Amino acid sequence: MPTKSELNLKVLQELDCGTFIRQKIGYSSEVGETISAFLCIPKNISASLPAIYCFHQHAGNWSLGKSEVVGLAGLPDQVYARELAERGYITLAPDAICFEERADAADPVRYHAHQLHTRLMRGQTLLGKVLFDISAGIDLLQNLPEVDATRIGFIGHSYGGRTALFAPAFDRRIKVSVSSCGSTTLKTMMAQDIGIQFDYVVPGFLGWGDIADVVRLVEPCHLLILGTDDDKWSQNIEDIFEYAKSAFLTGELERQIYPGKHSFSEQMRTRAYRFLDRHLIERARSAR
Repeated sequence: MPTKSELNLKVLQELDCGTFIRQKIGYSSEVGETISAFLCIPKNISASLPAIYCFHQHAGNWSLGKSEVVGLAGLPDQVYARELAERGYITLAPDAICFEERADAADPVRYHAHQLHTRLMRGQTLLGKVLFDISAGIDLLQNLPEVDATRIGFIGHSYGGRTALFAPAFDRRIKVSVSSCGSTTLKTMMAQDIGIQFDYVVPGFLGWGDIADVVRLVEPCHLLILGTDDDKWSQNIEDIFEYAKSAFLTGELERQIYPGKHSFSEQMRTRAYRFLDRHLIERARSAR
C-alpha cells in the first residue's frame, strides 16, 4: 500500500442546496496528490449524524465522477449522494482515481491503463490504490465533528457496486454497504468475454477465490446486493448469496433482483436507502 499523508482538507466552494450544504473539497491520501470531492452536510444538525461514502459508476465516461452522484451531470438514477443528504446523511462523493478531475482529459483510457501498468511493475495493484483512497475518505469522515464515527456506510452502482463488495472487507469501519449492479464474478466475466475493468486486474486473484469469497470476508458488515435480470454486470447474485450467507454470523446479507437493464432505478434506490436507514439510524435509536 502507499504511505498515507496528512489529509490537508480544504473547502474550495460552498453552496446552499436547500436541506443541506454542498461543499467542494480537496484532500490528500498520498503526498503530492489531491482528491477532489463533494461533501454534503444536512442543515440544522442537533446531534452527530451517520455518513455514507458514495462511489460513482464507470459507464465508459472518465469525465464524470463525483458530479454525477450529486446531480450536477449525468444520469438521474445516479444521484444517491444528493438523495441521501436530503434524507439526513452526511455524504462524501470523491472522484475515483482516473475519473473527472483525476482523469487525463486528452487520453483518459491510456492514462487509466498507465496507472494500472506502473503499479503492476512495482508489485502493487490499482485495486490497492482504490481501496487505499477509500480508507483516506473514511479517515476524513471520522474526523468531521458532525459525523458519528461509529455509523459509516458505503454505496455504489456498477463500478461503485463492485467496489461496495470490496471496500468493507478492506476497511472494517464501514458498518453497512449497498452494492448495485456489480455482482458478476470474474470467472463469468472471463467466460462471457465481458471486459474486466483495469482496477480489478489483480495477478493471481483467481488462485485465491472469486467475488463470492470476497463477500464472505465482508462480515460483520451488513451487506445488500442489488441487481437486474437483464444486465451482464448483475449476474451470479443468487450463487454468491447461497455461498456466502453461512459466513454472516452477526452482519446481515440480503439480495434482491429487479426486472430491467443496467440501472439504479428509484425502486432499487428506495430499497437501498431503507437498508441503510435500518442499520445506521433505526438501530441507533433503539439502542438509546
